[in-house]
Amino acid sequence: MASKMSRLGRLGALTTRVTSSYLGQAVSGAFQSDSAREAALARVHLDNAERIVSQLGALKGAAMKVGQQLAQLADGYGLPEETRAVLGRLHDSVEPVPFAAVRARVEAELGAGLETRFRSFDPAPLGTASLGQAHAAELPDGTPVVVTVLHADIEDSVDADLGAFKAMLHAGRFVRRPREEVDAILAEVRARLVEEMDYRVEAANLRAFGSFLAGDPDIVVPAVHAEWSTSRVLTMERLAGRPLPVFQATASDAAKQRAGVTVARSFLRSLYLFRAVHADPHPGNYLFTPDGRVGLLDFGCVRRFDHAWLTDYGGCGLATRYGDKETCMRHALAIGAISERAPAAEDVLWELCTSIGKPFRGGPYEMGGPADDVQERVAAVLPRVVLSPQILAPRELVFLHRGLGGAYQMARAFRARHDWGALFEEVYLQCRAEL
Repeated sequence: MASKMSRLGRLGALTTRVTSSYLGQAVSGAFQSDSAREAALARVHLDNAERIVSQLGALKGAAMKVGQQLAQLADGYGLPEETRAVLGRLHDSVEPVPFAAVRARVEAELGAGLETRFRSFDPAPLGTASLGQAHAAELPDGTPVVVTVLHADIEDSVDADLGAFKAMLHAGRFVRRPREEVDAILAEVRARLVEEMDYRVEAANLRAFGSFLAGDPDIVVPAVHAEWSTSRVLTMERLAGRPLPVFQATASDAAKQRAGVTVARSFLRSLYLFRAVHADPHPGNYLFTPDGRVGLLDFGCVRRFDHAWLTDYGGCGLATRYGDKETCMRHALAIGAISERAPAAEDVLWELCTSIGKPFRGGPYEMGGPADDVQERVAAVLPRVVLSPQILAPRELVFLHRGLGGAYQMARAFRARHDWGALFEEVYLQCRAEL
């Protein structure tokens, strides 16, 4: 990573340039027609997205992670399509950390030389992400493992990176939502980031989800090797399996069906019965066996939920399933998704709920099938959601819907067919009964 002073300087310069561009457009916009002003602002958004991607892609760390979050959440904030596409490039792999730095980090954390603690340690990384880098290794007894190493000095960058990002988002209203809502979402992002940068938290998540999902023969979570793990180094079981593109190209239809149903089922069961979700649904966090069993990786980003809040959230879903708009709106008010009972805003929110909830009505539904128009319906209503001040995005929804969207996309990729409504209702009613 860049030195602290260099990092602050580069982020400060980026923030100044982004802010200045919006101030300049605000001045110019006073002399432009409405259509010219809108087109010019779209160009400023696009230019600034390019600047952000260029800088954050080099910096790694918290700023890169926040940029990725913005890219994933951009649909809900009214950003132009071209801008969303540019920010989406932040999901690409970042430059690897030199092995000498990784070696020094692991040896300092584990208190011994690499050759002492491991039989082998591959210097070529399996992958490099914004917060850490993963390497294949073997324990002294030959057990294959994956060792993830947190980037150096990353813990010190969180607040400065978030502060810079907040300034950029608020400048010229880069996102079209109230300042208080954006601040609450960034606070939620910060809370998850702090957890992600402590591998002791991820180790606890791995154990907890491993225990919860242990009874499901179709899914596996890697075990933690505690003696080779610290807050900055995490050593876990190396699962066998194929990455998504290979599995997608080689698996049978039956195996894909099994995998798609497993991913979606495990998400719904985790949400309503465990009251926590794996909230980083990147395709790289899944491995698949040829027969369709699923290995679930990377439990750094986990969101837990208050039981009462989750019961109201599920109440929105159950009411949507049965076409009960009034009950849905009462639950929406309880979870903070709407600020008041405003009829026009309720109509827009109900349209959003029924669009998202389409797979949960009726009988078996094929994700990604000919009748699956959920993405198109949601995309059509989102601009009106963004412009409805009474519709809010409570911070609980940031990572919940990120996980839900990832499960949907995975099921869609596999054309998974199931009675999703019956599955949802079963786990939700059990959740409600336990309150």
